[in-house]
Amino acid sequence: MRTNSETLDPGAVARIEWSAFPFLQFRVRTGKAAMKAARKDSDREPEGNTGKAAGSDTGSDTGSDTGSDTGRNGGARGAGLGAAHAGRRAAPGAASTAAAAPAAAAFTVHDAAPAASASAASSWRAFPARQQPDWPDVAALGAVTRGLAAAPPLVAAAECDLLRRRMAAVARGEAILLQGGDCAETFAGTGTESLRGTLRTLLQMAVVLTHATALPVVKVGRMAGQYAKPRSSPVEERDGVTLPSYRGDAVNGLEFTAGARRPDAGRLRAMYDASARSLNLVRALTTGGFADLRQVHAWNQGFVAASGAGERYEQLADEIGRSLAFMRACGVDTREVATAEFFVGHEGLLLDYEAALTRVEPGTGRAYATSGHLLWIGERTRELDGAHVEYFSRIANPIAVKLGPTTTPDTVLALVDRLDPDREPGRLTFVVRAGADRVRDVLPTLVEKVNAEGAQVCWVSDPMHGNTTTAPSGHKTRRFDTVLDEVRGFVEVHRELGTHPGGIHVELTGDDVTECVGGGNAVLEEDLPDRYETACDPRLNHAQSLDLAFLLAEQYRSAARA
Repeated sequence: MRTNSETLDPGAVARIEWSAFPFLQFRVRTGKAAMKAARKDSDREPEGNTGKAAGSDTGSDTGSDTGSDTGRNGGARGAGLGAAHAGRRAAPGAASTAAAAPAAAAFTVHDAAPAASASAASSWRAFPARQQPDWPDVAALGAVTRGLAAAPPLVAAAECDLLRRRMAAVARGEAILLQGGDCAETFAGTGTESLRGTLRTLLQMAVVLTHATALPVVKVGRMAGQYAKPRSSPVEERDGVTLPSYRGDAVNGLEFTAGARRPDAGRLRAMYDASARSLNLVRALTTGGFADLRQVHAWNQGFVAASGAGERYEQLADEIGRSLAFMRACGVDTREVATAEFFVGHEGLLLDYEAALTRVEPGTGRAYATSGHLLWIGERTRELDGAHVEYFSRIANPIAVKLGPTTTPDTVLALVDRLDPDREPGRLTFVVRAGADRVRDVLPTLVEKVNAEGAQVCWVSDPMHGNTTTAPSGHKTRRFDTVLDEVRGFVEVHRELGTHPGGIHVELTGDDVTECVGGGNAVLEEDLPDRYETACDPRLNHAQSLDLAFLLAEQYRSAARA
């Protein structure tokens, strides 16, 4: 079945609409009150909705539609590990949960038959599952997954429903998505300072984009679960030695030794524990004053002052400052902007892990992946007859699919039919990773075909994965100007079509790494070895991420004026 600045004039104060201050559009609640509000909102009737660092695996960014990894049938498996952590919260999920969105942002989730929902954790096993590890100890895998099945969920269904409403606003052109974080999280690298840095960077970017677009920014961290990566080859060879490829800390170790590269199912439990710690820290930071808008603006002022391109960004930063001053002068309670709504997501790659953390809501019979709020299917695992599409078709979370440059309109329409048959805004996001040289050619047809079928999906740009090159030093890298050009092309296409450029999905870090070249404080190719710390693909550093936010803000403003 197929069924889309200037100084404020005091005399104009009476004419100002508060919608011009989107900082206040999503009011924050925390704790039990938030969960109650989210559940109450989800019960509303909808209104207005219609139906290289890792050796020689240099191809990990540019895999084909089908990938070179041999598919495997999941077969019958044992389910997983020990008792749940005593005293852990049932859902260390969203850092904070917003109040009910306007009625128009409500959505319908049609109840699936209980049997169908219950099968979400198992039906995928009858389909070929690509990019899954060859676990050498199946009994150990069974013990781990049994334990995960008994463990508390990492996020709650009500939080996933809330994000789905937020994504519905993106689909309608009423908000934009900012998603970012590590290419591949590591157990050793995911600490307090690292998370603080990434969160700070995302909050700074969000403030810039919010002011420039006058739209709320839906913030999703690529964190608390991004511990697994697909690979272009199941093995890696160095100096005549062949070992399994590094598939992320959730599977094996980065060190090129037989012991480290042996898949270890115990790492799935370690991923769960690390994700829970990250979620708890993010919640504490986003509700404990770290995300205060005034502080975030002060950080941005510091960036502008220190940036080599600071003069270009100074006007926008000053406009934000005047807006905050205006709010204070009008007596606005700025406690409303002292906290932030924040969600987490990752690629739902390891189906044994996702299945073990799938939970069915007793009241509705709907199944949720409780490992994260928003999960996505990668370019290599989006086969229509594959296990990943089958699993994702049965969960009620908001979901996304990565689309590379060879994606055809027929494939996209078939994905809509499988993953969003009821054409519900907020359900499905397409993340386009076409490359700067292809996005202007590939994207228009895809958007037009999807719109013609009545599907209201979110369109998001991933300007990273289609733009990877290898430097003379042998390091995988990305050029900032090329990344920016893909974003620019993405916005241009939507401007020409009269559709909404829904946001960006980027690999970034809050650290001052040297992995991508260029930016306002330019990183040169000869600088790459200085702080090349990624476990997989190159990330934008803190300054480059903010460069991108300010320049993207200019693109959105230009599109709005066109």
